[in-house]
Amino acid sequence: MAGTTPRHTDAEGVDQGVGLTALLVAASRAVETHRHDSLAQDPYAEHFVRAAPACAHWPVRIEEVPDGDDNPLWGRFARYFGLRTRVLDDFVLRSAGAGARQVVLLGAGLDTRAFRLDLPADCVVYEIDRAGVLAFKEQVLRGLSAAPEVKRVPVPVDLREDWAGALTAVGYDPAAPSVWLAEGLLFYLPGPAETHLLDTVDRLTAPGSALAFEAKLEKDLLAYRDSPIYTATHRLTGIDLLHLFDKGPRPDSAGALTARGWSTSMHTPFDFTRKHGRGPLPAPNDALEGNRWIFAHKPTP
Repeated sequence: MAGTTPRHTDAEGVDQGVGLTALLVAASRAVETHRHDSLAQDPYAEHFVRAAPACAHWPVRIEEVPDGDDNPLWGRFARYFGLRTRVLDDFVLRSAGAGARQVVLLGAGLDTRAFRLDLPADCVVYEIDRAGVLAFKEQVLRGLSAAPEVKRVPVPVDLREDWAGALTAVGYDPAAPSVWLAEGLLFYLPGPAETHLLDTVDRLTAPGSALAFEAKLEKDLLAYRDSPIYTATHRLTGIDLLHLFDKGPRPDSAGALTARGWSTSMHTPFDFTRKHGRGPLPAPNDALEGNRWIFAHKPTP
């Protein structure tokens, strides 16, 4: 994939670059898990954080943060990730309830849905990510003697390579209904790579399938370079999200899916904050302002 996205090797784990953002999200899920009004529970999240030297000092409870919920990263941004986890958990469970028996996680990172969601026993969860990320994840989960609730198939392949071939080679059936997640993934990719990825998902999905992904609509990401979320993340973790995000023009992926016959709906995270009564609301100089969550369904004939 060409463009301004930083290059990574397949051997990289979670100690640098985009891989480190998986730990940021895991730490946020840990904070969410321990809240008294938690939106999502992930008992494995804090173990990933503690196992990685790069983030062993990060908090896993809001009580460990001196300014608590007033902290732009561990308060507001972490709550955003907790809300996103809950919304996509619900989407996967609804899709499985409607008949999807294959769950495909694109850029799975440290996702633990195969271990913590009450999915039908005949579901299969496919986790696609670079070998280094999945190896770190396997090491931590093995140390915890964690067992998935359903069949889980790691697919160690870079999304810039033939991940579709790797997925079908381990048993994914394009003729059977599936549910796909691209959670916190697409804005790291150049626009043409995003288009190719979703074109491939369309090609591999049967009618009755579903897809959820996150997109950013800002015309100029650098307009938010001083956003408290970005500056606090850089200061407290060393992660420069604006450096990692691709800064090229974004495609209208929701529109492209609609043109192919999918039904799509687009929401702001704030829609779900209002629904659940917890989560971030709009703020001045808000880096979340352009974030959108898109839910798509491929109808049966």
